[in-house]
Amino acid sequence: MSVVRGYLRYINFDYKPKREDMVCVFKFKPGKDISKKEAAGAIAAESSTGTWTKLTTMSLKRMTKIGAKVFEIKGDYVKIAYPTDLFELGNMPQIYSSIAGNIFGMKEIETLRLVDIKWPEKIKNSFKGPQFGIKGVRKLLDVKKRPLCGTIVKPKLGLTSKEHAKVAYEAWVGGLDVVKDDENLTSQPFNKFKKRAEETIKLKWKAEKETGERKMYMCNVTAETNEMLKRARFLKELGNEYAMVDILTVGWAGLQTLRDEMKDLKLVLHGHRAMHGALTRNPDHGISMLVLAETARLIGVDQLHVGTAVGKMEGKKKEIVSIVEDIEKKFVTKKGHRLAENWGKIKPVFAVCSGGLHPGHIPTLIKYFGKDIIIQAGGGVHGNPLGTRAGAKAMRQAIDATMKGTNLEEYAKKYKELKAALDKWGFLNV
Repeated sequence: MSVVRGYLRYINFDYKPKREDMVCVFKFKPGKDISKKEAAGAIAAESSTGTWTKLTTMSLKRMTKIGAKVFEIKGDYVKIAYPTDLFELGNMPQIYSSIAGNIFGMKEIETLRLVDIKWPEKIKNSFKGPQFGIKGVRKLLDVKKRPLCGTIVKPKLGLTSKEHAKVAYEAWVGGLDVVKDDENLTSQPFNKFKKRAEETIKLKWKAEKETGERKMYMCNVTAETNEMLKRARFLKELGNEYAMVDILTVGWAGLQTLRDEMKDLKLVLHGHRAMHGALTRNPDHGISMLVLAETARLIGVDQLHVGTAVGKMEGKKKEIVSIVEDIEKKFVTKKGHRLAENWGKIKPVFAVCSGGLHPGHIPTLIKYFGKDIIIQAGGGVHGNPLGTRAGAKAMRQAIDATMKGTNLEEYAKKYKELKAALDKWGFLNV
């Protein structure tokens, strides 16, 4: 039997996906001299029970029964149903090894992109999901209606622990809710993790006393798994409420382990998506940010970077709106090549807009994504001509103006900090 004929056994256009099936949508381009049908069959076979030659180790009947099934091909998109028994419950690395593993290296496929997943209830319920979610974070900060606002300490690297803490303090007393480490700041010689945490959290308490507002510090614990857990425990000992992690560079296994620890420590988990562009940027190949965001929601981050549509990072408005909807809503409707989803008991995740933002972007961000977002500006705070504290004030002023329905230019006539920001960076008018 030829390889191609073996792959065609995984095609069944009469198959109706069952409730317990995982359904994946792939965008694909067949390799040279391979039909779409053959290539689609190859994806289903290699991601489930098939291989390149006839086997003597399992009956074809059983292999076909538990194997993945191509049930629809439309244009460049294929839908494949996977019986739940193909997966180990609660094991995200194994799931990805199946649906996003060897299939990306097959000769039968020139390009392949995992676009969306419909997660069956049994698999969804095998993961914890967010511990706090949007409601829990809002309760912690006692901010009920407006977007949360924050900053990333800049420069990304180079500040000492004390300098870092002082920048954070200036941002907090200026009015920001949260301050975050940058994704590549962990425990470098000039800024050791423990010293930075101690100094910054000490000034967090000071800022809370002075402002009468709750303040949060997202301290980056990203490291080898055991070290990461030690760092999270140290933050708890200091009385901090948050830990931050780079979800992709630590891997799904590391993220699952950290999420388990978060349950015991009762810490909010902030997820940064560093490295996602290596997987998401090519529209024809890799894995969509939507799929990564769904995965992070299942495992259980409370907050996740999703893009901005207006800042320095690549990402179109339509795509980011879809991601925000998918991580923040309980029910997601079917749209285009998106799959409908009922998240059930899995709590919503707070969407984080970050990357090249400044106060002039705020009305557009709220218009696009609503008020249940966290708006973070790094350079857009610390680059304010009047300094970090003024930059923080300008962010809050822009949010206050937008929530009141007031034009930023008009509002800036009363507030020099916002005026300085608008004079430097301008504003979007959409």
